[in-house]
Amino acid sequence: MLAAVAFYLVRSGKEFVQGPLFMEAMSGAGVKLKDIQYSQDDPDKELKWVLNAGEVRFSEDRKSIFFQDFHLKVTPENRPSFELKGNKGDYSRDSGEINLWGDLDGLSDNGYRIVTEHLMINEKLGHVSTEEPVKIFGPFFSVSGRGLLMDLEKESLKVLSNVTTTIEQESLI
Repeated sequence: MLAAVAFYLVRSGKEFVQGPLFMEAMSGAGVKLKDIQYSQDDPDKELKWVLNAGEVRFSEDRKSIFFQDFHLKVTPENRPSFELKGNKGDYSRDSGEINLWGDLDGLSDNGYRIVTEHLMINEKLGHVSTEEPVKIFGPFFSVSGRGLLMDLEKESLKVLSNVTTTIEQESLI
Protein backbone atom coordinates (compact mmCIF):
# COMPACT_ATOMS: atom_id res chain seq x y z
CA MET A 1 0.00 0.00 0.00
CA LEU A 2 2.79 2.42 0.93
CA ALA A 3 4.66 1.70 -2.31
CA ALA A 4 1.52 2.37 -4.34
CA VAL A 5 1.02 5.70 -2.61
CA ALA A 6 4.63 6.75 -3.03
CA PHE A 7 4.54 5.73 -6.68
CA TYR A 8 1.35 7.69 -7.26
CA LEU A 9 2.66 10.67 -5.31
CA VAL A 10 5.60 11.07 -7.64
CA ARG A 11 3.83 10.43 -10.92
CA SER A 12 0.43 11.94 -10.21
CA GLY A 13 -0.80 14.80 -12.27
CA LYS A 14 -3.48 15.42 -9.62
CA GLU A 15 -1.22 17.04 -7.04
CA PHE A 16 -2.48 19.92 -4.95
CA VAL A 17 -0.11 22.07 -2.94
CA GLN A 18 -1.80 23.65 0.06
CA GLY A 19 -0.69 25.76 2.99
CA PRO A 20 2.21 28.20 3.23
CA LEU A 21 4.39 27.67 0.21
CA PHE A 22 7.92 28.87 -0.24
CA MET A 23 9.64 28.04 -3.51
CA GLU A 24 13.32 28.68 -3.83
CA ALA A 25 15.44 27.95 -6.89
CA MET A 26 18.69 26.55 -5.58
CA SER A 27 21.81 26.68 -7.68
CA GLY A 28 22.48 23.14 -8.93
CA ALA A 29 19.93 21.59 -6.57
CA GLY A 30 16.55 22.02 -8.21
CA VAL A 31 13.46 23.38 -6.45
CA LYS A 32 12.66 23.37 -2.73
CA LEU A 33 9.14 23.59 -1.26
CA LYS A 34 8.54 24.32 2.42
CA ASP A 35 5.56 23.34 4.60
CA ILE A 36 3.70 21.52 1.86
CA GLN A 37 0.72 19.25 1.62
CA TYR A 38 0.22 16.98 -1.39
CA SER A 39 -3.07 15.16 -1.63
CA GLN A 40 -4.86 12.82 -3.97
CA ASP A 41 -8.58 12.53 -3.42
CA ASP A 42 -9.83 11.72 -6.91
CA PRO A 43 -13.13 9.80 -6.47
CA ASP A 44 -12.19 7.56 -9.43
CA LYS A 45 -9.07 6.28 -7.61
CA GLU A 46 -9.19 3.44 -5.08
CA LEU A 47 -6.58 5.13 -2.93
CA LYS A 48 -6.70 8.56 -1.30
CA TRP A 49 -3.67 10.02 0.46
CA VAL A 50 -2.31 13.16 2.05
CA LEU A 51 1.41 13.84 2.50
CA ASN A 52 2.49 16.67 4.78
CA ALA A 53 6.18 17.51 4.80
CA GLY A 54 8.29 20.25 6.32
CA GLU A 55 10.36 20.35 3.17
CA VAL A 56 10.39 18.74 -0.28
CA ARG A 57 13.24 19.19 -2.73
CA PHE A 58 13.32 18.09 -6.36
CA SER A 59 16.61 17.41 -8.16
CA GLU A 60 17.37 19.61 -11.11
CA ASP A 61 16.63 16.77 -13.53
CA ARG A 62 13.40 15.99 -11.56
CA LYS A 63 14.43 12.33 -11.31
CA SER A 64 14.85 12.45 -7.53
CA ILE A 65 12.67 13.82 -4.76
CA PHE A 66 13.85 14.40 -1.18
CA PHE A 67 11.52 15.19 1.74
CA GLN A 68 11.89 15.86 5.46
CA ASP A 69 9.64 15.72 8.52
CA PHE A 70 6.83 13.86 6.80
CA HIS A 71 3.42 12.54 7.81
CA LEU A 72 1.62 10.36 5.28
CA LYS A 73 -2.02 9.29 5.63
CA VAL A 74 -3.32 6.66 3.21
CA THR A 75 -7.01 5.79 2.91
CA PRO A 76 -7.61 2.87 0.54
CA GLU A 77 -11.06 1.78 -0.52
CA ASN A 78 -12.32 -1.24 1.47
CA ARG A 79 -9.21 -1.45 3.68
CA PRO A 80 -8.08 0.19 6.92
CA SER A 81 -6.34 3.57 6.75
CA PHE A 82 -2.63 3.80 7.49
CA GLU A 83 -0.45 6.65 8.79
CA LEU A 84 3.35 6.84 8.69
CA LYS A 85 5.59 9.50 10.23
CA GLY A 86 9.33 9.89 9.79
CA ASN A 87 12.28 12.25 9.58
CA LYS A 88 13.29 12.05 5.93
CA GLY A 89 12.91 10.19 2.68
CA ASP A 90 13.89 10.12 -0.95
CA TYR A 91 12.52 8.71 -4.17
CA SER A 92 14.49 7.84 -7.31
CA ARG A 93 12.46 7.60 -10.50
CA ASP A 94 15.31 5.72 -12.20
CA SER A 95 15.56 2.90 -9.64
CA GLY A 96 11.95 3.03 -8.45
CA GLU A 97 13.20 2.98 -4.85
CA ILE A 98 11.76 4.96 -1.98
CA ASN A 99 13.95 5.20 1.13
CA LEU A 100 12.48 6.40 4.42
CA TRP A 101 14.61 7.11 7.50
CA GLY A 102 14.48 8.25 11.07
CA ASP A 103 12.01 7.39 13.81
CA LEU A 104 9.58 5.72 11.41
CA ASP A 105 6.29 5.00 13.11
CA GLY A 106 3.35 3.58 11.18
CA LEU A 107 -0.14 2.88 12.51
CA SER A 108 -3.17 1.33 10.81
CA ASP A 109 -6.80 1.94 11.76
CA ASN A 110 -7.20 -1.77 12.53
CA GLY A 111 -4.60 -1.66 15.29
CA TYR A 112 -1.30 -2.65 13.66
CA ARG A 113 1.87 -0.62 14.25
CA ILE A 114 5.40 -0.77 12.81
CA VAL A 115 8.45 1.00 14.24
CA THR A 116 11.92 1.08 12.64
CA GLU A 117 14.71 3.45 11.57
CA HIS A 118 14.71 2.67 7.83
CA LEU A 119 12.42 1.25 5.16
CA MET A 120 13.26 0.75 1.49
CA ILE A 121 10.31 0.38 -0.86
CA ASN A 122 10.98 -1.09 -4.30
CA GLU A 123 7.93 -0.12 -6.31
CA LYS A 124 8.97 -2.23 -9.30
CA LEU A 125 9.08 -5.44 -7.25
CA GLY A 126 6.38 -4.45 -4.76
CA HIS A 127 8.71 -5.14 -1.82
CA VAL A 128 9.35 -3.28 1.43
CA SER A 129 12.55 -4.12 3.30
CA THR A 130 15.00 -3.06 5.97
CA GLU A 131 18.14 -4.44 7.58
CA GLU A 132 17.51 -2.38 10.72
CA PRO A 133 15.78 -3.53 13.91
CA VAL A 134 12.00 -3.58 13.53
CA LYS A 135 9.04 -3.89 15.90
CA ILE A 136 5.54 -4.84 14.78
CA PHE A 137 2.56 -4.69 17.13
CA GLY A 138 -0.90 -6.13 16.53
CA PRO A 139 -4.09 -6.35 18.56
CA PHE A 140 -2.92 -9.58 20.24
CA PHE A 141 0.80 -9.93 19.47
CA SER A 142 4.16 -8.22 19.02
CA VAL A 143 7.14 -9.25 16.90
CA SER A 144 10.60 -7.74 17.05
CA GLY A 145 13.81 -8.61 15.27
CA ARG A 146 16.39 -7.44 12.77
CA GLY A 147 15.53 -7.09 9.10
CA LEU A 148 12.19 -7.22 7.32
CA LEU A 149 10.93 -8.32 3.94
CA MET A 150 7.35 -7.63 2.88
CA ASP A 151 5.86 -8.72 -0.43
CA LEU A 152 2.97 -6.33 -1.03
CA GLU A 153 1.39 -8.40 -3.80
CA LYS A 154 1.39 -11.63 -1.79
CA GLU A 155 0.62 -9.73 1.43
CA SER A 156 3.40 -11.61 3.22
CA LEU A 157 5.81 -10.38 5.86
CA LYS A 158 9.00 -11.94 7.23
CA VAL A 159 11.24 -10.68 10.05
CA LEU A 160 14.70 -11.97 9.08
CA SER A 161 16.71 -12.59 12.29
CA ASN A 162 16.81 -12.33 16.10
CA VAL A 163 13.03 -12.75 16.13
CA THR A 164 11.05 -12.50 19.35
CA THR A 165 7.28 -13.01 19.23
CA THR A 166 4.91 -12.36 22.10
CA ILE A 167 1.29 -13.49 21.99
CA GLU A 168 -1.10 -11.96 24.50
CA GLN A 169 -2.64 -14.58 26.75
CA GLU A 170 -6.20 -13.35 26.18
CA SER A 171 -5.98 -14.28 22.49
CA LEU A 172 -5.41 -17.96 23.31
CA ILE A 173 -8.75 -18.37 25.09
